[in-house]
Amino acid sequence: MKLTEREEIFPASSEAAGSLVQQKDVERLRSLARLLDSAIRIPGTGIRLGLDSIVGLFPGVGDVAGAAMSGYIVLAAARMGVTPAVVTRMILNLGVDTLVGSVPLLGDLFDVGFKANTRNAALLDRHLAEPVAVRKSSRLAVLAAIGGIVLLAAGGVFLAILAVRGLNWLTR
Repeated sequence: MKLTEREEIFPASSEAAGSLVQQKDVERLRSLARLLDSAIRIPGTGIRLGLDSIVGLFPGVGDVAGAAMSGYIVLAAARMGVTPAVVTRMILNLGVDTLVGSVPLLGDLFDVGFKANTRNAALLDRHLAEPVAVRKSSRLAVLAAIGGIVLLAAGGVFLAILAVRGLNWLTR
């Protein structure tokens, strides 16, 4: 019988030992999500922001660095065996955060409210508690996102066609 990598590292591993290791991994990811999204409370308000929001203030480089740090949570979740639908939903959260966050100042304000890392940590927690229910809701979210992207692309093409027709009409 071939041993898995985990069994080689933990030769006397049992289900409880594997569960303990996974719990520590999940807690580490939660801590990273808190650091990135809500480590600092603005005094006198209920607003919390994290390292991702602060680093995002540096145009271009900050957004890439924030996405890389956030990507670690998605990668770790995938390594824990989270279903592809849930990983895709996590990537969508990260994509929205990175794309909108790349808009100077307004994107950083969005980042303070959206908290993609906290959302992804919550998705991981829900997946570990109820894998089937989260997989179904994630599939629906992914399908809705794909549908939204298709509609946005179609709208963009439509507007481009209108612009070209308008320019042709003006040049007559």
